[in-house]
Amino acid sequence: MIKGINHCIIEVTETGSTYYERALLFLKPEYASVQREVLEKEAKKLLRKTDAPSIVKKGRSFLYWFVRLGGAATVGAVAGAIIFA
Repeated sequence: MIKGINHCIIEVTETGSTYYERALLFLKPEYASVQREVLEKEAKKLLRKTDAPSIVKKGRSFLYWFVRLGGAATVGAVAGAIIFA
């Protein structure tokens, strides 16, 4: 549904992220009169806190655990071979 309400929007084109090209942030009506520089500063601060999309994090997590458990299995096999040899 589209209503006849005006929204103030800040578009950030330089997000500093490898994942996001640009961001659109909708301002609350009570902050529409704040200076533009302050709003842009807060928007960039917010975007610096953003992280990789969850699917990327999930992939990294899988790889981390795969390498970690593989290393533990290798160490265990070597230790078992030394003890029982």
